[in-house]
Amino acid sequence: MKAYLVLEDGSTFKGESFGAQGESFGELVFNTSMFGYQEILTDPSYKGQIVTMTYPLIGNYGVNDEDAESCRPWAEGFVIKELSGIASNYRKKATLDDYMKKYKIVGIQGVDTRAITRKLRTKGAMRCAISTEDSDGNGLLNKVKASPGLLGRDLVKEVTCKKPFDWEDKGGKARFTVVAIDCGTKLNIFRNLSRIGCKVKVLPASATAEDVLALKPDGLFLSNGPGDPEGVPYHIEAVRKLIGKLPIFGICLGHQILGLALGGKTYKLKFGHHGGNHPVMDLRTRKVDITSQNHGFAVDIDSIPDKDVVLTHINLYDKTVEGMEHKKLPLFSVQYHPEACPGPHDAEHLFDKFATLMSKWKNA
Repeated sequence: MKAYLVLEDGSTFKGESFGAQGESFGELVFNTSMFGYQEILTDPSYKGQIVTMTYPLIGNYGVNDEDAESCRPWAEGFVIKELSGIASNYRKKATLDDYMKKYKIVGIQGVDTRAITRKLRTKGAMRCAISTEDSDGNGLLNKVKASPGLLGRDLVKEVTCKKPFDWEDKGGKARFTVVAIDCGTKLNIFRNLSRIGCKVKVLPASATAEDVLALKPDGLFLSNGPGDPEGVPYHIEAVRKLIGKLPIFGICLGHQILGLALGGKTYKLKFGHHGGNHPVMDLRTRKVDITSQNHGFAVDIDSIPDKDVVLTHINLYDKTVEGMEHKKLPLFSVQYHPEACPGPHDAEHLFDKFATLMSKWKNA
């Protein structure tokens, strides 16, 4: 069946449908990962977005139960060059096509993903639609222009857990109790927190500072998540009240939330960082980690009034802020994903840093 991808600048790409039938709207971004399409689709940070993959052949190893990073796919749609006709892997439980049909994710293949990526790099991320129903370019374009963008929009409320739950490593006794505020957490974050000896108490994004402190945790983890960080003022306010009360580690959206809670500002990047090959330098050691990233906003560290907040990491592609910490208070954050999935594991050591911070806090 024919499918159409229409961007808000009027660009139209004709291809073949796969996955579910129908129409899907979202902000179009590109991801440079060569593998991990199931982890990408199930990353809650992609809520509100349609993903195009720069790697040309997708679906060749199918999908399985172990590689999902949440309970379901969250991307609004999927754009690829070619869907593999064969899905071969000993862990395979289904094909990508069947998986997307099951969860009603609309996909399009047979389009020039290189041209799409070049357009997004030049003009920036754009609203778009994938449709198997509307071949009238103008009609679909009008729908795209009427669709919501990401600025100021609270997408966290659509992906956060509905009620608190515990995640505990069954392999050994926990050394720490950590509260994780779920703004769209990936499961490998919980696995890494378990690896460093944490019993994790997961709270919805609506949790207050009082909710957190009532659990008497040794640390607070601020998770990744979708959309504009300024769209969740209730979460920013809760974090603001918790600064200095316990060790805090934030990643991705959590990093942005911490920047806002410290009185700073965030801004939207032109086309964001999405992929598993982003070089990040630690300014203190000059060591470079290749990192997994998925974000469309960044922290303006110069806008933070507290001058004890220092820049620790930068992106070597565009020099944007990738990490910060406080000289006196027990808090630090990074813009990238140290838990990877998909991507390199260069930055897993940051979870160990969090463990060290909590140990010092407990023994102080």
